[in-house]
Amino acid sequence: MSNDEATLRVDDHPAALAPEAWNALLASADAPTPFMRHEYLQALHDSGSAVADTGWRAQFASVWRGDELLAACPAYLKSHSYGEYVFDWAWADAYRRHGLDYYPKLLVAVPFTPVPGSRLLARDAPSRALLMRGLELLAERLELSSAHLLFGDAADRAAAGEQGWLARSGVQFHWQNAGWAGFEDFLASLQRDKRKKIQQEQRRVREAGIEFEVRQGAQITEADWDFFYRCYQLTYRAHHSTPYLTRDFFRRMASTMAAHWLLFIAKRGQTRIAASLIALDPERGQAYGRYWGAVEPVPCLHFDACYYQPLAWCIAKGYARFEGGAQGEHKMARGLLPVETHSSHWLAHPDFSDAVADFLAREGQAMRGYIDELDEHRPFKRP
Repeated sequence: MSNDEATLRVDDHPAALAPEAWNALLASADAPTPFMRHEYLQALHDSGSAVADTGWRAQFASVWRGDELLAACPAYLKSHSYGEYVFDWAWADAYRRHGLDYYPKLLVAVPFTPVPGSRLLARDAPSRALLMRGLELLAERLELSSAHLLFGDAADRAAAGEQGWLARSGVQFHWQNAGWAGFEDFLASLQRDKRKKIQQEQRRVREAGIEFEVRQGAQITEADWDFFYRCYQLTYRAHHSTPYLTRDFFRRMASTMAAHWLLFIAKRGQTRIAASLIALDPERGQAYGRYWGAVEPVPCLHFDACYYQPLAWCIAKGYARFEGGAQGEHKMARGLLPVETHSSHWLAHPDFSDAVADFLAREGQAMRGYIDELDEHRPFKRP
């Protein structure tokens, strides 16, 4: 590496990097999110949620000039493609059919968290470019099949593009606050059929005797977290899967990042029925739908707990944005609109790189057409 003898360092534990220095880089990023805070990434590691045993071997990359931290990013050696939300299973299968190893691969991402934002934390563009080059050098030195940067911001994409990485796009559904006076005002802005559907769904929840408790930050007790985690486990069990996050991860969140969490608890009388956990960025007025679960089925409760209650809260608190998580066209009927997401990819094998580039060109064209089609079906009243 150049730029006045800058050096690349790779650490197998986020604790090797000072939280203050990491968070200082994050504070100056173009699109910071709470999920890139050092506390969040270290909790994923220390709780056993994202570690080598679960297929996430930390390889945090950083660029230094002497004792000065210039740039850093969360990077992992992945032995599978679970928990990423940018799907490359077909690429891995193609490698396998040709007798080549796709795994391990190098991944720059926040584990289990498909939230767009800054991934390459850097003091300036030259430092970001050095970090990008360092990632490629690391992949080459380890003789990896590929390297991937998921859900990066515009600066990340520019740095990856300058390095020749392939660009890929996807779609999520986000809600933007148009300055509504309240939830009823928001409903009034929707087309009649969409408004009536939401009102019917909320009515069914009320008729089932369900009311909501809202708890934020330090108001969320240990018993609340325990109940939420029980619900969270049941969601995965219903899909015959295993939770990515351990109970200890949320215990650490309550200790180090309490202000970034909002919990909706659905109750029938004194009996707790369901829970919906929302992540918050209070400084920037953004909320993120994260996890949900219920101990018994109640029609329409999922929509109320995960969308209508959080949106009403965001309007009341003046939050500008609510991100509903990965995928889900059904979110459009609830007022969430399509937003393009981005990832960047480097493949070591020239022939595979060419083949993937051709695929991504065709996929990107189809994705743009898909987003254009979605835009024609916006749920709001037309002028």
